[in-house]
Amino acid sequence: MNKGVPLQTLLRALHGAFVEVVSTPEGRDVSVGSVSLMDADDLAGATTWADLCLVVGVPDNDAVAWIDELALRRLEERPRVVMVKQASIEMHHAARVSQIALVSVHPQTRWERLLSMIRSVLDHTVQRAEIDDTALDDTDLYGLARTIASLTKGMVSIEDARSHVLAYSATDDAADELRTLSILGREGPVDYLRRLNEWGVFDRIRRSDDVVEVPADDTLGIRRRLVVGIRSIPDAAGTATTLGAIWVQEGQRPIDADADAVLRGAAAVAARLIKRVLDAPTNETVQIQRLLGGRGGGVDVPSLAAALSISSSGPAAVIGFAGIGGDAIADHAASIRLHASAFHRSSLATAMGERIYVLFPGDVSARSLEFWTRDAIGRIEKRTGTALRAALVSPVAALDDVAAARFEVDRVLDRTVGTNRVTTLAESRTSVLLGEIIELVGNHEHLHDPRIENLRRYDADNASTMTKSLRVYLAHFGDVRGAARELQVHPNTLRYRIKRVEDILGTDLKDPDDRVLLELQLRVFSR
Repeated sequence: MNKGVPLQTLLRALHGAFVEVVSTPEGRDVSVGSVSLMDADDLAGATTWADLCLVVGVPDNDAVAWIDELALRRLEERPRVVMVKQASIEMHHAARVSQIALVSVHPQTRWERLLSMIRSVLDHTVQRAEIDDTALDDTDLYGLARTIASLTKGMVSIEDARSHVLAYSATDDAADELRTLSILGREGPVDYLRRLNEWGVFDRIRRSDDVVEVPADDTLGIRRRLVVGIRSIPDAAGTATTLGAIWVQEGQRPIDADADAVLRGAAAVAARLIKRVLDAPTNETVQIQRLLGGRGGGVDVPSLAAALSISSSGPAAVIGFAGIGGDAIADHAASIRLHASAFHRSSLATAMGERIYVLFPGDVSARSLEFWTRDAIGRIEKRTGTALRAALVSPVAALDDVAAARFEVDRVLDRTVGTNRVTTLAESRTSVLLGEIIELVGNHEHLHDPRIENLRRYDADNASTMTKSLRVYLAHFGDVRGAARELQVHPNTLRYRIKRVEDILGTDLKDPDDRVLLELQLRVFSR
């Protein structure tokens, strides 16, 4: 049986008011593990597809031709489900022949919101039996929404801090326009939203855990509601973060008298669930990190490419971002992802530790990538004040080489400091190789020169600066006058010091091999 979420489980989460099954393949269990948004260019250029394809803005004839062509492929090479807004009879027939489930989407649904909700279901829904109506379910937000609806006798929507619907319960004929539009990903009536602001509803749920009643508005066709804020557990300073809200719309029956208590408890459960979602990597994030070699173990590149809706053949490029001067940049991953998607729609981005990596599948010129990278760094720094630097590897011959490219990016970022904001291994080879050599020597005690330790000990015992004088002298290639100016001493003073250093070390600084070794050792001891 295919891994993933069964199609019926996914459709129950989305609810039949907004998606409707047109056809499913006979005798075939359909499950979904990945999803992607596809336009006409994607259908024409792609060779692999996600399990579920949302077909956007494609003329009916082209969509039918694409589904017909899929029938010529092996079953495992086809998407399992296709969602469209207008499912014609011809498309219905083509889907049946190709053994692909066809699902019709409500015409007013926003595709990006539907994509987000499907990903949420795939990432966080645990397959299980129907929930117990007598207790709050703390497994996923959809289960929680159904439980709240059962206990309050209302219709429930759970939203994030930006008023985007995360999950909702079943809808009946009493659903008003505000609920319908919210779930479809569209803004509710402007007059009503303005009235909510005037009444201070949003301010109240952000400031407290109280349940707020919002009366019906017959002139706007809005029914009575209860709402409670979803707030995080207060930190040591007593500050709580607003994570979202739970709305209960009164339906065909009055909202239960005990709804306030239910909502307060549900808000605490929802806070844990949303925090868990925010903290946990999504399936897509894990897949990208595996492709970049960030999770160890063997990697099935063709399978990962199919799951991520990118081609497994052809070139690619990898860019890594890091902060300058220790600045944390993980919070800027979303901004970099948006900038990358605007530049190259198939790009993939993820944060690992304190670095952000972007993968660009396909043939993209190194020059245009460098220009985009500098532009993205400039935009983020201008908006946030965070200084970024980046390393670029392009081209990578194939996706199989992406993990090695990410390792090369790390080599560069580990050994550069951002003097050049965007660089490559070729441009920074001296810094990279010298840094790696110094680290190698530093990590192996038998490669340490004890003469440097003797010189450092002499300085400590005599309050002298012989070690510093030697370092500056070597940096000036034996130019006594230049080194003396930097040290702000008389040249004769420096000559005396260098003679004393030679006595302590037991070496002749005119020997080029000694000078190379001593300069390397000084860098090791100054790490």
